[in-house]
Amino acid sequence: MGATTTGASRLRGSGGRIGVGAKNLVIVESPAKARTVGRILGSDYDVRASVGHVRDLPKSSLGVDVDNGFAPKYIVPREKQKIVNELRDAARGASAVFLATDPDREGEAISWHLVQAAQLEDRPHQRVIFHEITPAAVRDAFKHPRDIDLQLVDAQQARRVLDRLVGYKISPLLWKKVRRGLSAGRVQSVALRMVVDREREIEGFVSQEYWSIEADLSRELGEHEAFRAHLQGYATGKRKLELSSQQQTDALLGLLREARYRVGEIRKGTQVRRPSAPFTTSTLQQEASRRFGFQPKRTMAVAQQLYEGRPLGSAGDVGLITYMRTDSTNIAGDAQKETREYISDRFGAAFVPQQPRMYRKKAKGAQEAHEAIRPTSVRREPLSIRRFLTDDQFRLYQLIWQRMVASQMADAIFDTTSVDIHARPQTGAEVYLFRATDSTLRFSGFREVYFERREDDADQDADTARLPDLQADEPLRLDQLLPEQHFTEPPPRFTEASLVKALEDNGIGRPSTYAPILSTLQERQYVERQNRTLHPTELGMVVCDMLKENFPDVVDLGFTAGMEEDLDEIARGDRQWRPVVDDFYQPLERAVKLAAKAAPSVEEIDEKCAKCGSPMVIRWGRFGKFIACSAYPECKNSRPLEDPSEAEAAIGEVCPTCSGPMIVKSGRFGRFFACAKYPECKGTKPILRKVGVACPTCESGEVVERRTRPPRSRVFYGCSRYPECDFSTWSRPTGEICPDCGGLMISEAAGKTKCMRCDHRGAA
Repeated sequence: MGATTTGASRLRGSGGRIGVGAKNLVIVESPAKARTVGRILGSDYDVRASVGHVRDLPKSSLGVDVDNGFAPKYIVPREKQKIVNELRDAARGASAVFLATDPDREGEAISWHLVQAAQLEDRPHQRVIFHEITPAAVRDAFKHPRDIDLQLVDAQQARRVLDRLVGYKISPLLWKKVRRGLSAGRVQSVALRMVVDREREIEGFVSQEYWSIEADLSRELGEHEAFRAHLQGYATGKRKLELSSQQQTDALLGLLREARYRVGEIRKGTQVRRPSAPFTTSTLQQEASRRFGFQPKRTMAVAQQLYEGRPLGSAGDVGLITYMRTDSTNIAGDAQKETREYISDRFGAAFVPQQPRMYRKKAKGAQEAHEAIRPTSVRREPLSIRRFLTDDQFRLYQLIWQRMVASQMADAIFDTTSVDIHARPQTGAEVYLFRATDSTLRFSGFREVYFERREDDADQDADTARLPDLQADEPLRLDQLLPEQHFTEPPPRFTEASLVKALEDNGIGRPSTYAPILSTLQERQYVERQNRTLHPTELGMVVCDMLKENFPDVVDLGFTAGMEEDLDEIARGDRQWRPVVDDFYQPLERAVKLAAKAAPSVEEIDEKCAKCGSPMVIRWGRFGKFIACSAYPECKNSRPLEDPSEAEAAIGEVCPTCSGPMIVKSGRFGRFFACAKYPECKGTKPILRKVGVACPTCESGEVVERRTRPPRSRVFYGCSRYPECDFSTWSRPTGEICPDCGGLMISEAAGKTKCMRCDHRGAA
């Protein structure tokens, strides 16, 4: 196995108990983690940080010897050389070296690279792992050191080599066929395909009209309590009632207005809701996105801070949560016991189930090796440490704390009532069925602490309107009928939360990769985030189509999920990593050779070149699309591709420098107005896309679409009079006015709107 085998023999040779004498050197990844671990271990230990990886493949070349068993050629980057030298020097004077990097494949690989880079093979060194940075967990880990797990190292090494082969073999083709500077990633390309396929599904969706009818009814006897029922269909038989036009609906309304209404069957029961499992990486990212609008990258950055430790006054640096990259829902026995005792003390014995709750992860490829994400102690209530945390840290810690406590609480119990109402028209034999339901919370259980949100931020178990105490066969009075027209809707665009869930459900990626996948897609400008939903850019769709045509396996969901399973088998020791890479590489190499012969991605237009007479085509360039001669490189005639709306907008634009006319040009930050006299005059203006809404702050400007600078290049909305007026919002203003406070309404996900000033929400 080359370098791996050599490392294994040396590691085994250095095993054994640690001696006494000089200080022991402990190496972790981050300075924050070093401070927390150092406080726990005390003065006998010198705790230092590697600041992440210390070795990697070179950026300037493939760095993988495909003719020699895919041997990776690792280097120490220049910016890490000083750190490596300092760690090497510290190890020489240490009694022993402990490698305490994170408890996953990435952490195992970092430890192995540290041994190689800092030349620790001949020094006594061992691996320690802990899933929470608490005195008990850290001290226990140092009582049970072990050798580096080379199976985990090989799995991570295989992933790194596979990703490098895809990136460095396919990216040059994207440069040649689409435009320079593009890149492809093994897992990111599959995520891009999911977003693009969803967009195409939306574009091709044909909406169908349908109608629903509700009835406001009240009792004829006693108190005239009103309630609302929904038309279900026919009361007898299994025929389906379809209302696909206003004509059909109006005809049925005529029958229902003259019908006699009577209570049919009444069903009373109870409904039990179980709490959700404690968080995994995926579910934490999803819920933080729904509740706080956090992007996965932000969620993981804040979770990392909570894991590594925060200073809590006189208590010093304390690790607040367990390791945050996990797909397990297991809970340690001690933590489970502490949580149950806390629930009993805080809420009473009725809120503690008879048996501790156990959860099992159902997602494809779940490892179940570690613990779920939980507080290191549920006795550390969020409000008690609020003053020591930033707003983001507090919100995320409170969310993790609430979910963990709720996961060990009793079920919530609802009393439910379902009433069938028969509407019998005066003419005709058909009887129509309406239904009214009632759900009332009887025992709150875990909902005292937490309940899960839907994508539209609603509580799916909220109480419904109360029904009167109806009796079977009781006559009812019709107060009014409420018909409503609807149209079937296409599947929703992915949010970051729903894309993470889809990746996990399909077995694509692992906990450590979800956030980088989403960040990379947006940084490469393949996907844009608008009002929390993901939209593929035109560039992203072109790249995806090119990959699907030439590298179908690379962007195939099943193939990529199978590759993840292969990596898991390597980690378990069931397979060797080099044959796995070879099985992937051989068809990839053949596909690369075929793709190299394909024509570049161009769009033909009905225009001849003014210089040579060849057809003109639309190509992709560094700054977007442009028109060029198809005979390139023999003929280099080209010009910018004008957006008709931009060209029209340029009419009447006056240069701020010389007062001359302006034209549209492209640059590294996108399209802009430039003086037509360039290079004599270098005056410029941004292109402002108006959204047709007056600025709510200054009222004299207009709201326009803007973009942040690359690489993120996110869309936001601001006043056209900036910097005189600094109004801005990430969400697109709708132009509607809030009926409650008069504020401006802005768009949200799932077709909803909300007020910028108050809590009022509406439909888009």
